[in-house]
Amino acid sequence: MKQQQFESENQQTWQRFSELLAALENPRQAATRVNPDVQVQRLPRLLRRISSHYALARSRGYSPGLIDELHRLVRRGYRQLYRERPAWWHQVVQFGLVGFPQALRRHAGLFWFSCAVFFAPMLAMGLACMQDAALIHSLLESSQVAEVESMYDPANAKLGRAAERQAHTDWMMFGFYVNNNIGLALRTFAWGLAFGIGSLFMLGSNGLYIGAVAGHLTQIGYGTPFWSFVSGHSSLELTAIAIAGAAGLLLAKALLAPGRRSRVLALRENAREGVLLIGGAALMLLMAAMVEAFWSSRSMVPETVKYAVGVAGWLLVAAYLGLAGRDQRQGSRYRGPYNPHGRPGEGTQQDRGKPGGD
Repeated sequence: MKQQQFESENQQTWQRFSELLAALENPRQAATRVNPDVQVQRLPRLLRRISSHYALARSRGYSPGLIDELHRLVRRGYRQLYRERPAWWHQVVQFGLVGFPQALRRHAGLFWFSCAVFFAPMLAMGLACMQDAALIHSLLESSQVAEVESMYDPANAKLGRAAERQAHTDWMMFGFYVNNNIGLALRTFAWGLAFGIGSLFMLGSNGLYIGAVAGHLTQIGYGTPFWSFVSGHSSLELTAIAIAGAAGLLLAKALLAPGRRSRVLALRENAREGVLLIGGAALMLLMAAMVEAFWSSRSMVPETVKYAVGVAGWLLVAAYLGLAGRDQRQGSRYRGPYNPHGRPGEGTQQDRGKPGGD
């Protein structure tokens, strides 16, 4: 094959590869033009083709200018393929600031539905128990009610802790909160495989329980210690539980309404998105546990200060979930750590032309 024909047939491929390398070498400048998920999946495939073209050009004795140009492309490609990747903590930060909030906004419909199932029973039961303190006994046994009341006794040195945990250190309580709350979120997510019934039950029942406790304690005069305790971490904790419910409903959606996909394929794709949601919820619960253990339990802090921190927390959570990651390309999907050997064709849902939102 003559060099002119060789160049004519492959020039577009070389141009695409050059543009891809430019996007990878200057990600900030290219973030709004090229989907980063597509970048990392196209690189190995195109690099193999360019390497083959380089070998052919050398074996056929084409012009030194063409050989040098292909050699430069190959070298740039291998530098990108085997470059040092960001540290794990950088990937976690990137996920928290971009991947997670973008994933939640893609499934805003399920999130708001989950919020309704969680917060509506909470509000209704809370108002009912404020009118009738005995109503809490329809959900909790007398011993459980007594334990809840003891946790928020204004005389306690540490609020929100049962009598047997008053002597526990803040770090011990941090571990307890992490285990309890993240465990609840994971169960809520996993129960989505029961066609969503389990996730809905977890949301509704926990909403009823929280509302009953809040209304009962307010009615018996323990409202100040209770509300000052929960105000600091409630924005993170309650929102994260609702997000876990949305992740579970995402699994249920794949089973109940897979669309034109098989249920197995729909479940696999929705599970990938669900993992992003539950991962973000877990990070929020981790932060909530820190606030609950090291800040909320402090009885010496004035209630007005705690309430102010609580209001600020809700505003920050709303701004974070609504705005974080919007400077990135909204069509792109966070796929976790960079995988230079990703298989071609495993693009994002948008890349395949399927709808991404709910």
